[in-house]
Amino acid sequence: MFMAKDLMRYDLMAQEALRGVVRQALLRAAMPQGLPGPHHFYITFRTRAPGVDIDPSLLEKYPDEMTIVLEHQFWDLEVTDIGFEVTLKFGGVPKYIKMPYSAVSRFHDPSVGFHLQFDQAVTGDDPAADSGPGSKPASRGAPAEGEAGQVVSLDSFRKK
Repeated sequence: MFMAKDLMRYDLMAQEALRGVVRQALLRAAMPQGLPGPHHFYITFRTRAPGVDIDPSLLEKYPDEMTIVLEHQFWDLEVTDIGFEVTLKFGGVPKYIKMPYSAVSRFHDPSVGFHLQFDQAVTGDDPAADSGPGSKPASRGAPAEGEAGQVVSLDSFRKK
């Protein structure tokens, strides 16, 4: 059976919808009462992706990818339609981080085993989309490989 080329780009639509889940989770974390119950987030992102703003010392230490943890101590979390910004402490020193959702490669809430992984090379028009086979793993705080939980991969939505 002949399959037509996907001119609708359902793969991009699915990624955008799943990034909306990240946005909604961050909006809840930004509320005055903060994260509910035991929820906390591991957010892995490409440090050199367009729109990312991090301290030069962090960029030097994590030149490709890093993972931040939003749990008990984070400040000034601002969530927008295109990304978020937050202040975290590294070695006791506050550092500002800003990133668009397009820079996020993984999102994990280990309290409930929820995990999203994003295909960074889907569009082909992002020169910083270097995550994928052969890329370096998250530099800090990443969940262990094979950790139990719910993994939502875009491959499950694609016809093979």
